[in-house]
Amino acid sequence: MGRFSFSQDLGIDLGTANTLVFIKGKGVVVREPTVVAKNIETGDIEAVGSSARNMIGRTPGNISVIRPMKDGVIADYDTTALMMKYYIKKAMRNRSFLAKKPNVMICVPSGITMVEERAVIDATKQAGAKEAFPIAEPFAAAIGAGLPVWEPTGSMIVDIGGGTTEVAVISLGGVVTSQSIRTAGDDMDEAITNYIRKHYSLMIGERSAESIKMDIGMAGEVVDDVEMDIRGRDLLSGLPKTITITAKEIATSLEDTVEAIIEAVKNTLEKTPPELAADIMDRGIVLSGGGSLLKNLDQVISDETKMPVFVTDNPLESVAIGTGKSLDYIQHFRSRPNVSSRPTAD
Repeated sequence: MGRFSFSQDLGIDLGTANTLVFIKGKGVVVREPTVVAKNIETGDIEAVGSSARNMIGRTPGNISVIRPMKDGVIADYDTTALMMKYYIKKAMRNRSFLAKKPNVMICVPSGITMVEERAVIDATKQAGAKEAFPIAEPFAAAIGAGLPVWEPTGSMIVDIGGGTTEVAVISLGGVVTSQSIRTAGDDMDEAITNYIRKHYSLMIGERSAESIKMDIGMAGEVVDDVEMDIRGRDLLSGLPKTITITAKEIATSLEDTVEAIIEAVKNTLEKTPPELAADIMDRGIVLSGGGSLLKNLDQVISDETKMPVFVTDNPLESVAIGTGKSLDYIQHFRSRPNVSSRPTAD
């Protein structure tokens, strides 16, 4: 495969929750939340990334905290382009002034439409890329997880991000069958928020919901029930209030989201050719993405599919690492410019 001679090439995992930038030869150099704080009166960008995320729920009336990506695709084009420009500049701050514009490999969901894919490519170029090449998210995750994607053997990856869950069977450098559902980590947070509002009349913020998910969230049956104190606003009195919630309650609130992910895995397996299905039976299913860190999720999927399931070593960065490594095979992606026309299990 053809390789570029410049080390300035970038791989970007433009996620709903986090954006990661991989520089060829250096690894992941930027890992920031996909959040922008904007002054709605002047239109100026006040903060990007972690500093903007810290403002969620704490801003005055003239500042709006925006998550420009929704369900894996661009919801606010201009803000996304500005945010990407900031991250590319941050990643390349030590580069020579003689360095050319970088070529960028950018992740997109496997279920993306042509219009959505075009928007991602255009935003990447507007942010300062010389050329932008889209790569299907599960394909990048499989490369990052160290799966033999270029060999004639079946590999199954389940990438559970913030906005989408990507399930794909990969062989010979291509996606054989895939399914992208817009149910993932953000939906888990929302399910927890809704459960607490419904059962305790308590309103909590999205950061609190994420903390609950990470601390006591679990899929399937809870054996060791643990408790956690959470604070929020009482919807009846309007005053701050503290309640105690259990891991069993959180597991109950997450049932529908977990079931949707399992269903996507089953649907993809049903569409998989028999030879590749046999490979997956031997090799197992690999989980990546932040959502894969939900306790016991791998065991629940294994019980439902009767297959071994493993969480990759670095689930939060596997997509970004795979995107960066795919820069070595850039001619492959140049000859296959579109992700949106790939086969799906829908």
